[in-house]
Amino acid sequence: MNLATPLKNLDSELARFQGRLKAGAVFVALLAAALLGRAFYLQIMQHEHYIERAESNRISLVPTAPHRGLILDRNGRILAENYSAYTLELTRTKTDDLNATLDEIGKLIEITPGQLRRYRRLLSESHEFETVPLKSKLTDEEVAILAANRYRLPGVEVKARLFRNYQAGPGMAHVLGFVGRINDRDLKRLRETNVERNYKGSAHIGKTGLEQSYEALLHGRTGFDQMETDASGRAVRMLSRIPPVPGKDLRLHLDVELQAVAERAFGDYLGGLVALDPNTGGVLALVSRPGFDPNLFVDGIDPESWKGLNESPERPMVNRVLRGIYPPGSTLKPFMALAGLELGLRRPGDSIVDPGYFSLPNSRHRFRDWKPGGHGVVDLKRSISQSCDTYYYKLAVDMGIDRMHDYLAKFGLGEKTGIDMEGESSGLLPSREWKQRRWKQPWYPGETVIAGIGQGYHLTTPLQLATAAAMLANGGKRIEPRLVQALREPLAQTWQPLPGAVRGQVAIAPAHLALVREGMMDVMRPGGTAAASVAGAPYTVAGKTGTAQVVGIKQGARYDAGRLARVHRDHALFIAYAPAENPTIAVAVMVENGGSGSGTAAPIARAVFDYYLTGKRPGEMKLEAGLANE
Repeated sequence: MNLATPLKNLDSELARFQGRLKAGAVFVALLAAALLGRAFYLQIMQHEHYIERAESNRISLVPTAPHRGLILDRNGRILAENYSAYTLELTRTKTDDLNATLDEIGKLIEITPGQLRRYRRLLSESHEFETVPLKSKLTDEEVAILAANRYRLPGVEVKARLFRNYQAGPGMAHVLGFVGRINDRDLKRLRETNVERNYKGSAHIGKTGLEQSYEALLHGRTGFDQMETDASGRAVRMLSRIPPVPGKDLRLHLDVELQAVAERAFGDYLGGLVALDPNTGGVLALVSRPGFDPNLFVDGIDPESWKGLNESPERPMVNRVLRGIYPPGSTLKPFMALAGLELGLRRPGDSIVDPGYFSLPNSRHRFRDWKPGGHGVVDLKRSISQSCDTYYYKLAVDMGIDRMHDYLAKFGLGEKTGIDMEGESSGLLPSREWKQRRWKQPWYPGETVIAGIGQGYHLTTPLQLATAAAMLANGGKRIEPRLVQALREPLAQTWQPLPGAVRGQVAIAPAHLALVREGMMDVMRPGGTAAASVAGAPYTVAGKTGTAQVVGIKQGARYDAGRLARVHRDHALFIAYAPAENPTIAVAVMVENGGSGSGTAAPIARAVFDYYLTGKRPGEMKLEAGLANE
């Protein structure tokens, strides 16, 4: 056996080793090339990009919220203003234990349970990186305590913030509206309109009323400070600044004193009133009762207050002038009379004999007049002054619902007026086509009868009634109501007027308009349905009372308000303008469950006329009338 070990092939092994060495050298060369290429890309190709990123780590843009524009009444009284106060705010992502931090803060300053509940509610509505206010309007002592303990309260900041203050109180809440903290829904809307950047640094936005409708003008333009920061993110020095631009100021047509007179005239009744300048459309007063305190919403309303407002049976959050819809009742009669004349269905000298009821042909059902036994012989003027239902029952049947709809639509009934505030209801002006579309039912003759006195499907807002009354006062010119009279640039002295918008002119024969106006003046004269409400007034008024049923009355039964609970009594309505010869103010009043237009609604309008036309308050007018009688 040959036990000798075979010799190694050195050439073969050397060749394999050299192959591995070359492969390793190529791999290292490729890695080196990749590293060099990456270094070239980062340092040469991306030089500008990373310079900017380095600068952004060293320099930060700090947004500066602008001062919100003021809102003033027609006489320059401030209704909405700003003030600065310190706020305690927390950022949840900057604290390890939020509950422990809250407990620690509670040991330093007083934090009420309501403030904690509000904080947790706002926390649930905010992003994790956003600061959320815990307590506003800190005292100087509280600021000092928090500053001294800042080092052991991570995520806690004391910031100076601008707050909105509404001086006019609950009576102006439905006009001014309020601002509130920006939520997700607001952010979405801001993104969709490409103005989100302008709200950097802003915590509040208009939610309702003029604050919402004129938000783009009131907010202003956000400024930015370019700050140099150190490695820990603290500001070292300011490099440049784009100052914020304050929002524009608004001056209203509205007189806050007239508003207060109207509000007090309601007493403990609920309802709405709107007074317009019939020549310009300017809103002189707009009252919706009850109101609420808009200051509750500025930095987040507490749950108890919100529950009280939201669940109140009096519905204080509803703007009854814009959103409340009610049957117009007999306030529709002047417009029906005008339609009868203009459509050739009635002549000025025509009259009827009113037995106290109206029946359709071949029907035993009686549509009753409000006056048992009727009014006797009634012509057009007397039908208005005595509010004769029977006259308008027959006129409605002769006219038909579709012609009635088409003519009344010219006065803006059944559609939005176009007022410069959001949330307006359109009401309802019924027609045959509407009922078929809405209910898939035919129109019945009995529905036409009650439509003639503003009942049935008819629904209007007080604002629509005021706008229609203004058209009677100005000769048929349809003007969009306007709350804002003028704008003012920040720090400017002059105001830029905002002209009213005219929608059109209803062509009315002067003789027909004069006859209807005369009938409305007779309403306020001795023997008219509302004569007592203007007794002793040093001016003339043209008006029309009305009631709107809340509960139905059976055939043959009589309405007795004294036997009904207040919530079941009729709504009281009144439209009017004055002075009748040269009108400068038109008013619509709606008193919920007020019962009688002449007994509750008309006296409220009288208080408004007294102050606007004479400068005297209702008590002063009564005193002078008493002295004169003596």
